[in-house]
Amino acid sequence: MAEITHRVVKTNGINMHVAECGKGPLVILCHGFPELWYSWRHQLTALADAGFHAVAPDQRGYGRTDKPELVEDYNILKLTGDIVGLVHILGEEKAIIVGHDWGAPVAWHCALLRPDTFRALVLMSVPYRKSSWESSRPTEGMKRMAGEHEFYQLYFQEVGKAERELEIDVRKSMLMLLYSASGDPPQDKRWRFLFDKSQKFIDTGCLPDTLPSWLTQQDLDIFSQEFKRTGFRGGLNWYRNIDRNWELTSFLNGAVIYQPTLFIAGEFDGVIAMSRRAFETLETSIPHLRRKALLPYAGHWVQQERPHDVNKILIEFLTNL
Repeated sequence: MAEITHRVVKTNGINMHVAECGKGPLVILCHGFPELWYSWRHQLTALADAGFHAVAPDQRGYGRTDKPELVEDYNILKLTGDIVGLVHILGEEKAIIVGHDWGAPVAWHCALLRPDTFRALVLMSVPYRKSSWESSRPTEGMKRMAGEHEFYQLYFQEVGKAERELEIDVRKSMLMLLYSASGDPPQDKRWRFLFDKSQKFIDTGCLPDTLPSWLTQQDLDIFSQEFKRTGFRGGLNWYRNIDRNWELTSFLNGAVIYQPTLFIAGEFDGVIAMSRRAFETLETSIPHLRRKALLPYAGHWVQQERPHDVNKILIEFLTNL
């Protein structure tokens, strides 16, 4: 098995920590919330063994990468610029980009804005949806959708609110998030993206009696130690740019992705429940979609929950480009 190495590079005005493995065509792996490069631990070595140079950064605001103070420094153009700069710092002109959760919008914006650089795209969990000139401000749409309930992305808008809850007991918070959003809990115990306004976000999930098979004590230690050190504000600031991103990218309304694309998600992923129409119409938004896979019994953390299946599908897609 190839060895994972680490370094810090300068990209788009920030210092970015990256984990990398292997030699060959460049594949960049973008994580989501609340995650780290470590979410790709199973893919880094598998891709290297298959003949690729796999690189997983701690994205802006996470882990050992810089964490700018201003909320607006986490808008989608900044996040996309970080990855474009990373490709060039690595001495490459072309790359394949993979994104899970919040990493998926970063990946598809890279594909839309720099098709000269990103020749293929893999999205996990979050399906691409074409934006429209008729669309309203995202948080307004969320309020209509939530009705009398609270929607987690609206809950995150207030600076400091979710941070205080999550940072009281970081290990407990990470375990709740990783377990509750996975495919392991019974249906009535899974993480809820809508909840009563009298509740806190930390109340939207549950804790397991024993760790699921895909999550070890060491895995939980690594996530917990990093977020104890950094806090959650960097990652939460991504959510606080949702309306700003809508304003900054209106020129992409109606845009279609033309690169060869793969989509993978878990059958029980709450994001699929939220984005069912976008998932069902992916072929119209991405005409060259090669495959759309829903893995049975898996939840949101699909590349961690089902690494063997994900690696097989991913490597098959990459080798057939």
